[in-house]
Amino acid sequence: MWIFRLIRATWCLGIIFWSYIYQGMLRRIFPRSERVKARWDKVHARNALRAYKTCVKLRGIYIKLGQVLSVMGTFLPAVYVKALEQLQDSVPPRSYRAIRRAIKNRLGHFPEELFATFDETPVAAASLGQVHKAVTHQGEKVAVKVLYPHIRTIMRVDMRVLRLAAAIYKRFFVKLDQIDRVLDQLQEMLERETNLEHEAKCIFRMNANFASDPDVVLPRVLPELSNQAVLTMSFMDGVKISNTEALAELGLDPQLVATKLVQSFYKSLFIDRFFHADPHPGNFFVQRGDKGQVRLVILDLGSASEIAPNLSNGLADVIRGFMTKDDKVLMQGVELMGFVADNGDRALLERVIRHYFRQILSLNINDFGNIGSIDKELAAKVHEPELDQADVRGLMRSIAYPLGWFYVERAALILFGLSSQLAPNLNMVQTGFPYIARFFAERAARERAGATAAATAPAPHAPSGQSAASVASERVSQQLAIAR
Repeated sequence: MWIFRLIRATWCLGIIFWSYIYQGMLRRIFPRSERVKARWDKVHARNALRAYKTCVKLRGIYIKLGQVLSVMGTFLPAVYVKALEQLQDSVPPRSYRAIRRAIKNRLGHFPEELFATFDETPVAAASLGQVHKAVTHQGEKVAVKVLYPHIRTIMRVDMRVLRLAAAIYKRFFVKLDQIDRVLDQLQEMLERETNLEHEAKCIFRMNANFASDPDVVLPRVLPELSNQAVLTMSFMDGVKISNTEALAELGLDPQLVATKLVQSFYKSLFIDRFFHADPHPGNFFVQRGDKGQVRLVILDLGSASEIAPNLSNGLADVIRGFMTKDDKVLMQGVELMGFVADNGDRALLERVIRHYFRQILSLNINDFGNIGSIDKELAAKVHEPELDQADVRGLMRSIAYPLGWFYVERAALILFGLSSQLAPNLNMVQTGFPYIARFFAERAARERAGATAAATAPAPHAPSGQSAASVASERVSQQLAIAR
């Protein structure tokens, strides 16, 4: 089966590639032709449709990739993003016969033997697996998540094709090393999402992180009915977070729902430093609490991730730079996060960042935090700097893609987009400020503790054969570890 996927994916890639080669040849032959220039839009549109249809046909990793690119594909023409946005909708499920056989292969028994009842129609289907409702022999309602057969083998084949596509893109279009980093992190995410034992550990961890908040709840894992390919959890009732009509029937204000969602994300990102990396609407339910309050249900933690210290500290500095209007602090945060390429043009990158920074500061901070209020007229005030083609290429070579940023960027874009749909007037900055302030306080405390420890520690004596500079370097490394 995998060889047919490889052929079909390569065929689609080849058609798209040669259509651009042909268009490029026309442009060179007729450089001043307006008709040739106008033809670019049609080429992009046809190829975007080809890419979408191929993702739907091949399913699996390609649907996941299409979902990622629809959110993060800033290097693609806009028509691609619009076409791939359709992949965010529900995915057709696999047959019950295939799922029944998969459960038998992975748990040793058919579902009707393992459970008192097992619904053949799934309650949810995604790119890598689907979820069925069941009842245990003890009478507990559970959700059984089952990975599709051979999904890990399919994933490895698909990733080879994607890396080939990236190599061609860099060879004939724009040399972007960030693409390789994105694919590396996509593969890492898929490795985690296709290991349900990892997801079980993530559920345990996030349950512990929100143990003090009764209005953020997660399912309970049943280890005896779970392994790498099957995950059985307590069934969580609730309404889909994006279903505003169902929220109204529960008497819940979408503004309060969005507030709870954003607060949970800020807490996860800056306090727990372990966050949901795939926060699309299907992964959140909402319940009405005993006192009429919003109760958030968090699901599907297969891609949950830790945020690296350089990203959390750098991101906090960027936010502080915006809030204090200090471009030096903002640039410090950008560098700390790892966005400046080693061999890039730092001066050019800094000039562009400062340009955008000053433009954004001309806006009202309330409008900046309020995604729903940023209309076209307001966004138009943030104009692009004047750059020639050489500067644009130099700028693209100067930007690195930090390890781990893939998960943070994707999560933030999806979650804040969802929040703005629920509550267009919600100010994201003000909602998250208490958690950012706590982050700064905790970081300052760590820095003071590190400084105190360094000041009171006896001066080390360099052992025989070790220079004083080496000892000093080791001491600085220890201080940095304390600060983290």
